[in-house]
Amino acid sequence: MARALGFVRSKKYIRASCKRAPASPPLPGALPPQGSRGSRAQGEPGLYKFDVEKPESEFFSKQKVKEKNREYSSNTIKNAPACVNPKSAVRPVQLEAMWRLLRPDAVVVWDNEEVRSRLSHYYGVLRGAKAAKYRVVKRVPVELEKGAGLEEMWKVHEEKSKEFREVYEEVGSEPSRLAAMRIPPYSLLDLKVDVAYAMLESCRFCEWRCGVNRLKGERGVCGLGSEVRVASAFLHMGEEAPLVPSGTVFFTGCSFKCVFCQNWDISTDPYNGVPVTPQELAKISLELYREGARNINYVGGNPDQQLHVILASLKYMDANVPLLWNSNMYMSLEALSLLVDVIDIWLPDFKYGNDECAKRLSKVPRYVEVVVRNHKVACQHGDMIIRHLVLPGHVECCTKPVLKWIAENCPRALVNVMDQYRPEHLVARYPEMYPDIARRPSAKELEEAYRYADELGLCWRPVS
Repeated sequence: MARALGFVRSKKYIRASCKRAPASPPLPGALPPQGSRGSRAQGEPGLYKFDVEKPESEFFSKQKVKEKNREYSSNTIKNAPACVNPKSAVRPVQLEAMWRLLRPDAVVVWDNEEVRSRLSHYYGVLRGAKAAKYRVVKRVPVELEKGAGLEEMWKVHEEKSKEFREVYEEVGSEPSRLAAMRIPPYSLLDLKVDVAYAMLESCRFCEWRCGVNRLKGERGVCGLGSEVRVASAFLHMGEEAPLVPSGTVFFTGCSFKCVFCQNWDISTDPYNGVPVTPQELAKISLELYREGARNINYVGGNPDQQLHVILASLKYMDANVPLLWNSNMYMSLEALSLLVDVIDIWLPDFKYGNDECAKRLSKVPRYVEVVVRNHKVACQHGDMIIRHLVLPGHVECCTKPVLKWIAENCPRALVNVMDQYRPEHLVARYPEMYPDIARRPSAKELEEAYRYADELGLCWRPVS
């Protein structure tokens, strides 16, 4: 979850971006994904018809750039947040050219058939050939008796989740059909939101299962009440190639206490950033989409603890943009069951190969049991890029067991074998307390990690 090169949104921007003009413009179509050429499909925001015969030089001609910029200016700039200077706003085509220069691998990665196969759902949503899952979830009608308890809500949720999967099989590959599907007064998405808020009364979003009443301001391990705060939101140019540019939303608070956390300023301080309502979070997400984000990337800190507001924000969105869950994967099964129907692509961390290292370095119990369980479920519900950060001195105890487990249990997932570990946070302040990780991983350690990934047959090179 390390932050890298990106267009950073300050706290001031995030606060101001939530204060939009009353009129909400129609969503302009997102630029077609790299390597594609075409025009926006009629009646489907963000979807493009693809003409493989049209040369890319024609699509990106000066005239086309002018036309796209005029469209963006007329539909979006005039209705931009009051704090944004229309003359300084980044236009989509300009941004497209910018990130192609910064991250050319984000273009050529889609030439890799293995990547297209393993991320087939995500790629389909990018191309407009498939519907983002949450758009179908909010069209599945639900009937629930007034005053129903949480147990009854879970029973209905299980039934309607099965119905959603049947409906998605039917319409998921024909996004144009969604226009004819009326959003019901009460949907599966509404039910998920109500369940999530009910869970806050005795919080069990993660496997700490603190049981505190966050609705009344009580706080557990993550330090959060019911209020959700966003530390930053920006187009991230440093994520894995298939994800760039990624519309990242960084939330505060975390269920882990990693001694080497690179985002310690927001993970350890729940009061960092600014509070957002579901409507404001939706506006932030849609603004990132308008600017050219390939996905909406919920990250932190950790997003699991913000589940209630994230789900509620989807009620105010209908853009065909993939949703991405960038998590430490320590969520409870209940939280995971609320997520699997709406998330298109998972970007989970798999840090440790044993509980001892997890307890000492991230202060969490039962790590392997919980994270293994959640990875198994998630990899059956959407595409996945698993991140593993190679820690110095932990190749044998952590890296190899993690990679072996992935090869045996989630073989379809892409794997980012990450080499960017550096001593941060408590390790940097007290290196004598953590001598094993008070340095960067050596070239020999990284070479051994890569060799073992190759031996296991993992697909890691395109995203590492």
